[in-house]
Amino acid sequence: MSDLRQRFFIENSPIRGEIVHLEEALQTVLAKREYMPAVQSLLGEMLSATALLASTLKIQGRISLQIQANGTFKWAMAECNHLGEVRALADYEEDPRFAEGTDSSTVLAALTNPILFINIEPEHGERYQGIVPLDQPTLAGCLIQYYDLSAQIPTHIVLATNSQRSGGLLIQLLPRNDEEEQRLVDEDLWPRLTMLTETLKPEELTDLSADEILYRLYNEEEVRLPDVEELKFGCTCSRERCANALIQIGVTAVHESLEVQNPIQMDCQCCNTRYEFTAEEALALFGEHLS
Repeated sequence: MSDLRQRFFIENSPIRGEIVHLEEALQTVLAKREYMPAVQSLLGEMLSATALLASTLKIQGRISLQIQANGTFKWAMAECNHLGEVRALADYEEDPRFAEGTDSSTVLAALTNPILFINIEPEHGERYQGIVPLDQPTLAGCLIQYYDLSAQIPTHIVLATNSQRSGGLLIQLLPRNDEEEQRLVDEDLWPRLTMLTETLKPEELTDLSADEILYRLYNEEEVRLPDVEELKFGCTCSRERCANALIQIGVTAVHESLEVQNPIQMDCQCCNTRYEFTAEEALALFGEHLS
């Protein structure tokens, strides 16, 4: 299995973590469009990050990361839902800086007025949007800062990607319930584990199995591993969503579109699926019928 998420727990402590590996899903995303090397790296890290963050949520729904900026780089997004389906997309103009290296920090350093949005969309309930300054040199650093300042849950994240695979590791220090539980916790454990996590090399994160990574980092701890979860590429596009989009633009705009293109063709940018609506099908959305 090349696309997976492995949860782990440090026994007798409030520390939990996740390791993510993506290969087939990443290659599917990169095959949809031709991305410059540094942009490929950023998308790989964003994919791994959303899969990590989704694992921290106890909801049915999806979480997405979206970068918006001015200048040659317009936006990028990555998304993961509770089924482990991931997707990503970016829009930018050719920029020689994005070809200078394969590191995502090349893109982040080139952004003009960038903002990172964290969107949480449960299937039932209110949506949440967090706004994160992109003022750290790495995406992982920005997300760590978000958890420290906004979520106030000590969190450490490392991300890495190459031309074939992306990987991520997250550890969190969960709130302790009472004074008795706090007394039982080794106060040096969290600083020690975060320091060990920082020793992980990018090539180890992308190329080693979850078991090997955990042994290399935390072999002196008692690590518990639940069953591994499968991740895969998945797109949320559908004919119903396209129909709703036509309804939103209104019947007048649909009439104008049909004068230019009949049937109306709507292409999904993420998966390249094409949806077609004949004049009869499009107008039926508004209760109109061809004479």
